[in-house]
Amino acid sequence: MNTALLSIDHATLKLGNTTVFSDLNFTVNHGENWALIGESGSGKSALLQIVAGKLHISAGSIHYYFHEEYLKEHHSDDAHLTFHKLIGFVEPRHHFRNLSNTSDFYYQQRYNSSDSEDALTVEEYLGSIKHYSETLGYWDLHKVMQRLNLEVLKTKQLIKLSNGETKRLLIAAALIKNPVILLLDNPLTGLDVQTRAEFNRIIADINSSGITVIMATSPFEIPDAITHVAVLKDGAIDQQVPAKDFDSSSFAQIDKGNLDLEELSALLNINPIPSYEWIVRMNNVNITYGKKEILKNVDWQIRQGDHWALLGPNGAGKSTLLSLVNADNPQAYANDITLFDRKRGTGESIWDIKNKTGFVSPELYQYFPTDNSCLQVIESGFYDTMGLFRPSDPKKSAIALRWMKALEIDRYARVLLKNIPASAQRLCLLARALIKNPTLLIFDEPCQGMDLHQQLHFKMLVDTICELSNVTLIYVTHYQNEIPSSVDKVLRLDKGIVA
Repeated sequence: MNTALLSIDHATLKLGNTTVFSDLNFTVNHGENWALIGESGSGKSALLQIVAGKLHISAGSIHYYFHEEYLKEHHSDDAHLTFHKLIGFVEPRHHFRNLSNTSDFYYQQRYNSSDSEDALTVEEYLGSIKHYSETLGYWDLHKVMQRLNLEVLKTKQLIKLSNGETKRLLIAAALIKNPVILLLDNPLTGLDVQTRAEFNRIIADINSSGITVIMATSPFEIPDAITHVAVLKDGAIDQQVPAKDFDSSSFAQIDKGNLDLEELSALLNINPIPSYEWIVRMNNVNITYGKKEILKNVDWQIRQGDHWALLGPNGAGKSTLLSLVNADNPQAYANDITLFDRKRGTGESIWDIKNKTGFVSPELYQYFPTDNSCLQVIESGFYDTMGLFRPSDPKKSAIALRWMKALEIDRYARVLLKNIPASAQRLCLLARALIKNPTLLIFDEPCQGMDLHQQLHFKMLVDTICELSNVTLIYVTHYQNEIPSSVDKVLRLDKGIVA
């Protein structure tokens, strides 16, 4: 038997006019599990997509030996049993569709009761997935529900899952296929502290069941079951070492970059922040969907200039609470909520509120259209639209480019959002939130997928904005080290209750 499961030999990958890989060589042998490490844009996600068959090389070759072995062992005449069906792939974005399988979900759908019913439940979704590998039947519906802690969510509709709950479901969906190879693209993104701690044991169980794991991850979050590490740099595999010999300390010595304080101050003064007494006042807020209570008797008062962290485990109700602040949830009208000194339901429009708010979240990232250029995406922040649907304004476009430079992503200005690394996509949406210098910034897990340099630079940018302006901040994260130094107030949620 061939010792290799798969091999990529002298491969070239081009995306548009950009060469992502040239003369790429990568081999995975039986008994190996690989972690792919590297800075944003180094090619980790692209390598996973090559293995999954989602990106096609223009030169070189790929050999899927595990597929050939499977066909020989099982003498399958099924022409449709391609290598794709023996690979499980957990990507940064999900691809859920409605019950009739005719359209994708849309942003805000989860908060609209009639539309949110147009979705499978967790149990129905997992029950619809087929697996092809007859010899690897370890992961059945009961096993994945139990191991990924999904039993309590089995009757919950997909659209109503939190970011972290969705990630657990995607891992379960990949496992229920009982694949030969499982590809994970930053699988810890969006998971709370408890689930991240358990993830090490989950990967060990996956490996023990006979599945080979290849994952893109942080150099500081490599599971014990990983046997080898590949370090990617500038579109090439710079280093391949056994995991026991990998030293992550060099990745901790990162320059967080420099900010042009004069330029940042000028950007913040383009549209000065007006004065308010109360940015948010919530009194005894309750949100329910059917018989399910999501928020229970929540009180929250935010004065102008406050800097809050909103914390809590996956499913605690954080996104629902933010949807009330950002005018995305119609149940706000049934509660005692004041935003920007004006009580909800007294004649204000949702656009009045959104005009004062800069918002970014995993859900916004999931559903944001990707066919605009990055510059157009950021300019759309002036209009609070999901993309630019009018001719570009040269003055506004120039401001967008200045914000791109502040976030170190100006090289992507003319590139379509869908053709840049996921971390750079998130930074574009952050620039979109900042561009109009809003009264309130809501950053829901803003550092997902960023490398350490990007995280440190963004934290420094947020702290500087808080220092130079009277902006109000709500910051959500599952990583304590990501919270900016300017944050000095904390609201904790657990099961919809202020803890």
